[in-house]
Amino acid sequence: MTYDLIVIGSGPGGYVAAIRASQLGMKVAIVERSELGGICLNWGCIPTKALLKSAQVFEYLKHAADYGIKVNGGEADFGAVVKRSRGVADGMSKGVQFLMRKNKIEVIKGTGKLKAGKKVAVTADGKTTDYEAKNIIVAVGARSRELPNLKIDGKKIIGYREAMVLPTLPKSMVIVGSGAIGSEFAYFYATMGTKVTLVEMLPNIVPVEDEEVSKTLMKSFAKLGIDVRLEAAVQSVDISGAGCKVKIKDAKAETVVDCDVVLSAVGIASNLENIGLEDLGVITDKGKIVVNGYYQTNIPGIHAIGDCVPGQALAHVASAEGIICVEKMAGQNPEPLNYNNIPGCTYCQPEIASVGFTEKAAKAAGYELKIGKFPFSASGKASAAGAKDGFVKLIFDAKYGELLGAHMIGMNVTEMIAECVVARKLETTGHEIIKAVHPHPTMSEAIMEAAAAAYGEVIHL
Repeated sequence: MTYDLIVIGSGPGGYVAAIRASQLGMKVAIVERSELGGICLNWGCIPTKALLKSAQVFEYLKHAADYGIKVNGGEADFGAVVKRSRGVADGMSKGVQFLMRKNKIEVIKGTGKLKAGKKVAVTADGKTTDYEAKNIIVAVGARSRELPNLKIDGKKIIGYREAMVLPTLPKSMVIVGSGAIGSEFAYFYATMGTKVTLVEMLPNIVPVEDEEVSKTLMKSFAKLGIDVRLEAAVQSVDISGAGCKVKIKDAKAETVVDCDVVLSAVGIASNLENIGLEDLGVITDKGKIVVNGYYQTNIPGIHAIGDCVPGQALAHVASAEGIICVEKMAGQNPEPLNYNNIPGCTYCQPEIASVGFTEKAAKAAGYELKIGKFPFSASGKASAAGAKDGFVKLIFDAKYGELLGAHMIGMNVTEMIAECVVARKLETTGHEIIKAVHPHPTMSEAIMEAAAAAYGEVIHL
C-alpha cells in the first residue's frame, strides 16, 4: 500500500495537511488511533468553547435584570452542559470524516509508528500492517504535562480532558497554572458555582500577555470570587481523605487549601514516545522534533508539524505549518511562517486576544514606541452590550509607524484580533489604521481609536 503522503495524527495540523496535499494531487492516507480531529476538535478548542458559552449564558441569566429582563430562577444543569459540549465535539469530528471522504483521503484507524524505508506500521486490534509513502508527516500532538508532585490520577488530580467531563459540579477546585487552559477553566467553573483557587508561579496570570491585560483579568476574576495566588507553587497534594489538601507556598507563607479536585494546567508534553523516532535517528531537542522552516526533519521524507515541533502550541499554527509543509513537498515555494505574527486567544470572560510584541518585549528589543490605548468604557457598542470592561492597546514603532503589537481584553476581542494580524502582515502603519473607516457602533472601532490615541488624534477620549 503506497501513498504520496501518510500523515500520522488527524488533529488540526494533520487533517489540514492531508486535505491540502489532496488538493495538490497527492494520494494521501491519514493514521488516527482515536477520534478524527484530534485533541482540538474532541478534547480541546471546540468542546471547551461550548462549555464556556454555557457559562456565559448562565452569567447572562444571573444578570438579566441589568438588561431590563425579569427571570424567575435559573439553574445550571451541569450534566446537560457537559452533554451539549460533547455533542458539539462529536458533530465537528463527523465534519472531518466528511472532509476526508470529499478529498478522497484514506483514513487508517490504529496507532502509527515510523519504520525505515519511509514506512508506517499501523497497529489496530493486535494486528500490525505496514504502509509506504514517498513522504510522511508526524502530527502526533501533545498531552497534559505532569509535574512530579502533581501526578494526574483522573479523579482527584485531573487534566483538561477530565475537566471537560466531570460527572458532577465540584464545590471547590484548585487550578494550577493560569495560562489559557487554566484561566478558561477558572472562569467556567467559578461561573457555574465552584469555589476556585488559581495558583500561578509567575507574578501575573496569563503570563505571556501584556501586563496591563493580566492586571485587568485579575480584577474580573476577583469579581467572580476566584482566589488568585501569584508567585506561588503547589508543594504537595494529599488525596488520602475524601477530598484534596493542597499545600501552597508563596513568598509570605505556606497554606493548605481544601478542595474536591485539583486541575493541573501547567502546559503540555509532546507525544514523542514509541513512534519510531529513535529507530530512524530523527533528531529531537527538549521534547520536540527538530525541523527546518519547511518542517523537514534530518531524515529525508520525514516531516513534523504542530505541538510536537518548536513554536506556539496552537491549532491555527499547526494548520498553517501543515499547509506550508505540503506545498513545499509539492514543489511550490511557500513563505515560511512568521512566528511573531501569530494571534493568541483566551476565551474566558472578558476574552483576551493579542499578537506581536508586548510593551515590555518591544522596549527590550530597542524600539522607540508610540502606544495608544482605548478603553471599552468609552465604546458605545460596549455600553449598549453591558460589557464595558477592558481595552484595546496598540504598540507602534515611533520611527516608521509599524504596528509592533496589539493587546485586547473585552467582549468578543478574539473576533477582532485578525484585523491586527493582517495589518502586521501587510506592514500597515498607524496612520493607515486611523484612516481606515471602522463601522459604528462596533467593538472593533476601539482598534481605530487606539491607533488614533497613539498619535494624539483620538476623538472619543
